[in-house]
Amino acid sequence: MILTIHKIRLWLSQHFELFCWAGALVALFFLPENKTETSLCVFSAFGFGKCPGCGIGHAMHYALRAEWLESLKHHPFGILAVIILLNRIRQLIIQIKLS
Repeated sequence: MILTIHKIRLWLSQHFELFCWAGALVALFFLPENKTETSLCVFSAFGFGKCPGCGIGHAMHYALRAEWLESLKHHPFGILAVIILLNRIRQLIIQIKLS
């Protein structure tokens, strides 16, 4: 029993990046659409207004839901970010299959 728990922990630690990216996309998919009172943006926290990355989370949320125009309204690179992350997840899965 202990050996199998150790193997599971080892496997999870070896594939940590895959779980992080997949978890991030799942979290973005279920992001509340109208929630604007909290922000992780350092620029807006210090009162500088919007930074170049503001809105990308919402843009990715809409891109994951295939709402392309709404995604582009929030940030022009939201769709590209989703494509890049999905490609990285695919690469990690292929890497697991080959090992």
